[in-house]
Amino acid sequence: MEKEKDKRGKMKTSTIVWIVVGVIALFLVLLVIGAYNNFIGLNQAVSGSWSEVENQYQRQSDLIPNLVSSVSSQVSVETKFVKDVIAARTAWQSASTELAKDTAGVQMNSGVSAFVNAVAESYPQLLASEGYTALRDELAGTQNRITTARGRYIENIQKFNTATMRFPSNIIAGLFGFSEKEYYKTNSLETPDLGTGQLPQ
Repeated sequence: MEKEKDKRGKMKTSTIVWIVVGVIALFLVLLVIGAYNNFIGLNQAVSGSWSEVENQYQRQSDLIPNLVSSVSSQVSVETKFVKDVIAARTAWQSASTELAKDTAGVQMNSGVSAFVNAVAESYPQLLASEGYTALRDELAGTQNRITTARGRYIENIQKFNTATMRFPSNIIAGLFGFSEKEYYKTNSLETPDLGTGQLPQ
């Protein structure tokens, strides 16, 4: 009788141990699935926000030839200045990674700003041209959208990178090949000196 009780007691203990092990295993599986799905969501947010940045950079890139053409048709523009703006656009078009594209995009953005500012200072009469002012306004709107889109992109990368560094999600990130993402961060889009920085009188 006592042996039977012992046997039942051991079976009960064994069953409880297996239930506890099963619950822990289920918890770990759910933790891994949840963390993996979180990484997928964060990664998609980064990709989506980058697409918006790229779209706005592309819009700006498409407007540059029109801007140069509009100015060139009305004034004699300094060749070096135009070459540098076009070079910034070409660098963006030929960049192959997101980091390189973003870096080149910021330079292109700055180059366009420098070009527009120099034209406005040297040729105020262009402000009377409807074609030029429409292009200038469109570029200004695009640059504002670039700034907003880049802000979201950087924010999403920071969220993703934080998740890859926090414990225990860093272990899951390593298991599934999620690694930190690079990004080009600038506090402000500074205007570089392009050409001599001056258009001829």
